[in-house]
Amino acid sequence: MKYKAFIYLYVLLFLLTGSTCKNNANELGKSIPEIEIPETGHPRILLLKGEEAQIRNLINSDATWKKMHDAIIIECNAMLTQPELTRVMVGRRLLGTSRELLRRIFFLSYGYRMTYDNRYLEKAEKEMLAVSRFTDWNPSHFLDVAEMTMGVAIGYDWLYNQLPENSRIVIKEAIVEKGLIPSTKNDNTTWWLTTDNNWNQVCNAGMTFGALAVQESYPTLTNEIIERAFATIPLSMDVYKPDGVYPEGYGYWGYGTTFNILFLSAVEKALESDRGLSSTPGFLQTSDFLKHMIAPSGKNFNWSDNGLGASLSPAMFWFAQKLNNPSLLWSEKQFLNQENFSSFKGIRELPAIMIWAKNIPLEKITEPTEKTWFGQGSNPIAIMRTSWTDPNAIYVGFKAGSPSVNHGHMDVGSFVMEANGVRWASDPGMQNYESLESKGMSIFGRTQDAQRWTIYRMNNHSHNVLTFNNQHQRVNGYAKIDSFSNEESFTFAVSNISSVYNGQIKQAIRGIAIKEGKYVVVRDEVETLEQQTTLKWAMFTFANVELQDNGAILTNDNKKLHLLVKGPGNVVMKTWSTAPTNDYDASNPGTVMVGFESELPPNTKTTFEVLLVPEESLSSAEFVDKPLSEWK
Repeated sequence: MKYKAFIYLYVLLFLLTGSTCKNNANELGKSIPEIEIPETGHPRILLLKGEEAQIRNLINSDATWKKMHDAIIIECNAMLTQPELTRVMVGRRLLGTSRELLRRIFFLSYGYRMTYDNRYLEKAEKEMLAVSRFTDWNPSHFLDVAEMTMGVAIGYDWLYNQLPENSRIVIKEAIVEKGLIPSTKNDNTTWWLTTDNNWNQVCNAGMTFGALAVQESYPTLTNEIIERAFATIPLSMDVYKPDGVYPEGYGYWGYGTTFNILFLSAVEKALESDRGLSSTPGFLQTSDFLKHMIAPSGKNFNWSDNGLGASLSPAMFWFAQKLNNPSLLWSEKQFLNQENFSSFKGIRELPAIMIWAKNIPLEKITEPTEKTWFGQGSNPIAIMRTSWTDPNAIYVGFKAGSPSVNHGHMDVGSFVMEANGVRWASDPGMQNYESLESKGMSIFGRTQDAQRWTIYRMNNHSHNVLTFNNQHQRVNGYAKIDSFSNEESFTFAVSNISSVYNGQIKQAIRGIAIKEGKYVVVRDEVETLEQQTTLKWAMFTFANVELQDNGAILTNDNKKLHLLVKGPGNVVMKTWSTAPTNDYDASNPGTVMVGFESELPPNTKTTFEVLLVPEESLSSAEFVDKPLSEWK
């Protein structure tokens, strides 16, 4: 607490003071002559002078990394014919332009340093000059400034010795005037300095890259910015405590954590120390979190504002290198095994993978030994699977936590479930922010009456949770993982989720298990208050649903899953439409909610048990019929 108080005081004082050759992909791997680089102190960010040789050795000795390198160069060639970026706003954001600038400059600067092809240098120069002439980089939405600054800083630093002096002056001034100085303003645009979410990580990383790039010209300003980053980025690194769960989920892990790694990697190289930040409890462990987040189908466990898709994560190679643990990359290995690497061209930090992977032998990426993982924190989760190698394996992700976390949904107690390569129990994921903001919606409120909770994909009516009397979950509720077992015959996690239904029921406890490696058990134990209560048990699915007495048959891709229900005699099986009922809600084509309702008398304890059984295991499926307190 004392350290956090110091951080906030530091930021407050800082703000109040107002501190102001044309090689192509087929020719790669041939001997490229070294050129003499003047001693100017550049490059100093991520890839130092002479370190290109290590990457050349990598691509000359490993076909996978040669293919990755070639994919980057091919995309550099494609960029040559694209017009320079212009200042195009989408709603209140310039972020799309900023991200594309970062991608182009990272790729082109890498391309030049690896091939000395002047086309890449000239294109990068044109792109940096174009954005340097923008009126500003949209400080009202500071992520835009951060990503733009990082991109320009990489180009300025990596290409410094080849850029004409007049171009260097224009670019340097833009970094300072449009990037660094706006970050010192004492106004509502710099709120990210005191938050613990991904904005802190992204903005501090962007400003640090900018400061490192121009440090010799503006030592006072840049040193203050670097020191400020060291003082404030721990706020966002604390959210990984105690076990490595990133509360914003898979996609935002990819955003916030990647920029955090870019920051750490940059200061390690330029300043020869990260001052112990990488040892923050939970931070290095978050690599295990991400490894488990990717399911056998290749989709991710996508709670909250996250889509289903998963992709290669360059940041994971930093973790594997840092921990000397190639097995962390098991889930990433599937992406490296694909034939075509062109799908990676949208990853704007992709060239960094060639830096972080250079000391990791791919043959040492071995199958993980553990099939389960759980972590506490502000959004605890548990993950279970029956195999790392079988594409038909059962996979379950179970979420506790709170709706009040950044990007949170009313999804406490929700789960995803796969078997036979099908995501049977799914999650609707995020809705595009601009589609909501363009209709006047305020989408980031966290109070109980916030507009956010009127949005279908964000409230509990679209998630795999319990709902009582058609009410919303309570945003000030919180649930942890109360018990967990990795016993293969009965792998389970249990969470007391009562607080998110405060005032609606007296108690609700949910347990989820994989039994004998064959099917999934979902058990809910509920106690009502002094009024009759309608319980709704629902599951979001892309499958076709055929209702039956006390169950349903789900069909997808010519495969079947049986949903079997055991509860009081008044259970009524139902489906619910996922079609939007408000003009601002996104459509959810091909999906349906399936489950049941039950009327519960006052002051009553009731138990519901649901089995999710793949067709081939139906004959052996049995209800557990054991209280959650006795699950062992």
